[in-house]
Amino acid sequence: MSLNNDRKSGFVALVGRPNAGKSTLLNRLVGQKIAIMSDKPQTTRTRIRGILTRPEGQVVFLDTPGMHKPKHQLGQYMMEIAENSIREVDLVICVTDASRGGTDKDEYVLEKIKESRVPVILVLNKVDRISDKSQLLHLIEEYQAAYPFIEILPISAKTGDQVELLTQVVYRFMPIGPMYYPEDAITDHPERFIMAELIREKVLLLTREEIPHSVAVVIEQLEMHEDRNILHIHALIYTERDSQKAILIGKNGDLMKRVGVLARQDIESIFGSKVYLELWIKVKKDWRNREHVLRSLGFEKE
Repeated sequence: MSLNNDRKSGFVALVGRPNAGKSTLLNRLVGQKIAIMSDKPQTTRTRIRGILTRPEGQVVFLDTPGMHKPKHQLGQYMMEIAENSIREVDLVICVTDASRGGTDKDEYVLEKIKESRVPVILVLNKVDRISDKSQLLHLIEEYQAAYPFIEILPISAKTGDQVELLTQVVYRFMPIGPMYYPEDAITDHPERFIMAELIREKVLLLTREEIPHSVAVVIEQLEMHEDRNILHIHALIYTERDSQKAILIGKNGDLMKRVGVLARQDIESIFGSKVYLELWIKVKKDWRNREHVLRSLGFEKE
């Protein structure tokens, strides 16, 4: 770590309900895809760190699981991550879907925020979906009455509208501090984690109903063949029931082939080398409610 007396640094948690657009915002803030995105709720399961370094300093953004009342052990783990993040940062960005807005949608989130003493910026996201912008004035007034946010900003993480202004506001509230990561770092997650998440993202994209939430991905083997510049990846996709395994495989293996093609393209784009990707599916009965299985899959309580 290096210290420059006039540079700022700090940690910022992105919190909100499932599907509010937190992961899209994280990717937009750091300028590269590090968090997977999906229109399925509860896509983010653990804390994703995105690092933004500018001449004025370094901000570490923490993308957290969507806040919801948990229904299983995995859900409880996710909520502990989100709630702990609020208490451990210098600033909180509360992200809400303005197109579905109203404080009644965010009662659970606001309740958790009120338990902390950390300053909070409210981001009214997805304004690109609102044709009548006067609706935003009513939303702003409603949220102002519900909580003393230090700033309220309408943005679109999808289009990038007002995201630069949000970044400037964030830096304004950061304390003077050290650089926690090298200047070229954008995340501290290992390659295996990012690859597994990219594969899971494609499963979310191509499946419906109960399948997305019953899936976990583990990279079992990762080997670089330098002579051919090919990255060999062996990944296991875990699901909870034999019937789900059959759906994931698809007719003649078609669905799993599509997952593999799309995941390989993303991995090649991000890591800059050719990829040979092998995918296997394994059933772990009711894994979301079995604590020892959660630990074996990397879901450690903090």
